[in-house]
Amino acid sequence: MAGTSNIVMDAVRAADHDRYLSALYAPANKRDALLALYAFNAEIAGVRDRIHEPLPGEVRLQWWRDVILAEGEAETGHPTADVLRAAITAHHLPKAAFENMLEARVFDLYDDPMPSRTDLEGYCGETAAALIQLAAMVLDATAAPGFAELAGRAGCAQAITGLLLLLALHRRRGQCYVPADILAAAGTTPEEFVKGDGGAGAERAVAATIALAREHLGAFEKGASALPASLRPAFLPLALTRAYLDKMEKGAPSPLKGAAALSALRRHWLLLRHATRGLGTPFT
Repeated sequence: MAGTSNIVMDAVRAADHDRYLSALYAPANKRDALLALYAFNAEIAGVRDRIHEPLPGEVRLQWWRDVILAEGEAETGHPTADVLRAAITAHHLPKAAFENMLEARVFDLYDDPMPSRTDLEGYCGETAAALIQLAAMVLDATAAPGFAELAGRAGCAQAITGLLLLLALHRRRGQCYVPADILAAAGTTPEEFVKGDGGAGAERAVAATIALAREHLGAFEKGASALPASLRPAFLPLALTRAYLDKMEKGAPSPLKGAAALSALRRHWLLLRHATRGLGTPFT
């Protein structure tokens, strides 16, 4: 199993470096399970990158449902699937959370616009927030349930920021995760936002989406001081969220044109500071 664990660790390092770094701050006996969760998340988030047609993509998501719901300990031959099943069993993780996550990811396969802010927050809740809560259960099953609401806020802040970082890619694909009600308030439409040249309405919509991410981040930071140290690694990627949002608001480049980037040194420094001092105080 050690070889499988190394394959999974390398997959997370390549596909989701921020979560990979955060997992290194977890106790050694919890890391394999955390990396299994993060590898699974990377796998299902990247289905559209690998499978460009919706129906084959849905088939792939169904394969994951079948693997997770299957009884017994027979290996699948897929490194991530095998370590994920082991983590689910060892930590008594609710399979319904994985089913909901997979159902939410069906949206990624199509080009339908995100209907509303409520729909976006629901999507974030079933994906990033659920992932944080599952990681918290791995780290401290006793304490985790008391911080489910905080995980919801954290997941919304992190996921909305992540969608903003991928905004230029999504526009090239014809996808629109910025909610239609936010676009309407900004004076544009999903069609114009995706296919247009990014005029004033598009910039207003981006600013409103950044503000939404900050709203959830602020709510998370208010409650983060109560997080026990045992749960901190599950929430640690939030250490980078404010820095990404700050970078976007400086407008070079606009999220419409390209992704904001943080240097490796800055990411390491922010993670270290928050890992040692907690997540309730923003560091710059």
